[in-house]
Amino acid sequence: MDANGLESLPADELHDRAVRYAVRHGDLGFLWDLLKVIPAAEAASGHGAEAAHDLSRVSALLSDAIASGEGQLGEALRPIYIEYLRKHPDA
Repeated sequence: MDANGLESLPADELHDRAVRYAVRHGDLGFLWDLLKVIPAAEAASGHGAEAAHDLSRVSALLSDAIASGEGQLGEALRPIYIEYLRKHPDA
């Protein structure tokens, strides 16, 4: 997909493409980077209590990474997915 076309995709599709590609290619670096930014994205999307909880539980972060393409969290993470998918145009 054209890198500029990514901008028009909904957050959940960006999430699905980026996470699926990272899992398929064993890109733990991207998945780890995603886990590190989820608490800040949750805080930015009005879920401060969830962000504090995530900082204390790695298992919560793993769960969030799988579902982080939905709702306000997905929207807050759009730039992360777009940047990753631009680096991997075959995703």
